[in-house]
Amino acid sequence: MPQKTRKNQLSPRKQATQARAASTVDAIVESAARILEVAGFEGYTTNAIARRAGVSVGSLYQYFPGKDAITVVLIERETAGLLLGVTQAATDPNWRQALAAMVRVAVTQQLRRPGLARLLDIEERRGINPAREKRVTDIVFSAVSDVLGRSGLVSSDDTATAAFDVMAITRGMTDAAGASGEAAASDLERRILRAILGYLEQGFRKSVG
Repeated sequence: MPQKTRKNQLSPRKQATQARAASTVDAIVESAARILEVAGFEGYTTNAIARRAGVSVGSLYQYFPGKDAITVVLIERETAGLLLGVTQAATDPNWRQALAAMVRVAVTQQLRRPGLARLLDIEERRGINPAREKRVTDIVFSAVSDVLGRSGLVSSDDTATAAFDVMAITRGMTDAAGASGEAAASDLERRILRAILGYLEQGFRKSVG
């Protein structure tokens, strides 16, 4: 499929500038989220989304060319808080506190609506919007790299590898917790942080020392 055509299918048809239109778009996006949580991909259709949002399918298509475009906006909405939280956490001058805060943001994001988060992760892995996924990954990677660079546990040569691994540990453990229905956020945070610190201290101590 031509790149331009694919981009058009993933982008909203028009921007909702008036309050009523913005409210309609919000209702459509939230309805999509609810359907994913309750019915999964099998029930995720534009007809079902429009019906739950209380609008006609024609009205839905005024704003979105299809359900993939709705999904893209939904992913943007759900990851906005993650990006803000991670970048803010990274500014803490105490690297341990910064790392703990970043883990807390990731856990909160995953456990707030675990079913939705799991299905959106699947959509992202499907490559629904690789440019957006790369942008998010780059922002988080930069924040994590900055914090690890201040830790004294990782050499400059190892920072990129360590940042990638820390992100993988965090995502793997939060995804598993969400899939299993775990709800104890504070306990999960402690386990993830313990895994990360153990990895950093044991894996890089020799190269730094």
